[in-house]
Amino acid sequence: DTGTVTIGDRVVCGAGRAVPPERRGIGYVRQDGGLFPHLDVAHNITFGMPRAARRRGDRVEELLELVGLPAVTATRRPDQLSGGQQQRVALARALAPEPSLLLLDEPFSALDVDTRQHLIGELRGLFARTGTTVLMVTHDQHEAFGLGGRIGVMADGRLLQWDRPEALYRQPATPEVANFIGRGTLVPAAVLGLPGAGRVLLRPEQLRVDDQGGLHGQVLDVRFLGPGEVAQVWLAEGHVVEIDVLPGIELAVGQALRLSLRDEDALPRFD
Repeated sequence: DTGTVTIGDRVVCGAGRAVPPERRGIGYVRQDGGLFPHLDVAHNITFGMPRAARRRGDRVEELLELVGLPAVTATRRPDQLSGGQQQRVALARALAPEPSLLLLDEPFSALDVDTRQHLIGELRGLFARTGTTVLMVTHDQHEAFGLGGRIGVMADGRLLQWDRPEALYRQPATPEVANFIGRGTLVPAAVLGLPGAGRVLLRPEQLRVDDQGGLHGQVLDVRFLGPGEVAQVWLAEGHVVEIDVLPGIELAVGQALRLSLRDEDALPRFD
């Protein structure tokens, strides 16, 4: 509601200044692609380009190749394309004017899982090649971690942490970030037999079945998630944690077991 928007050293909104949207140098890809249904792919792509650039026939072909579509796609209408192809065209249209910033608004949410994962893998390389700065909004952590060099976690209108993906996972700044990112459970240090007060973040990979371990638990559930199994284990005082079951270990519901911690010093703690 307040503040300024600055791209590079140029204020485009706020502080008494409002640059018209078409002059901000921002590309935009909507959740549904937002292609013009009455225009073919070529005219969709060139719509936002300067008039002089629209006459370059090779520019459409370059952009189609850039987003992984064959040149013959140029003469097709949006309703003749799959959902994944439509999003590629929307991306080509957004990149056509060579924007300084590209906004992606949940661009993969309407796609099936396989198409989504394939696109994310391709786009990371594409943006690296073009040097495009991208700001993407998503509720999917896999998308964020797959594309983001920096990720922000927001809640209740506040930015809780802005960091590298690995830092968000291994050193969450707040309990809210710890609970939101990845799989994990906050457990009192005392339950784990660790010195000090507060809570400790336990990820599934930080616990292992160990006949000599100091933690006692009971298996509540075992599920195969591929490529391995995941078990829910009840600890003392009703705390339930999740563990990745290593190959060669068989667990059954109701089974008592012992666990040990990996690298206690690296476990994130919160007061």
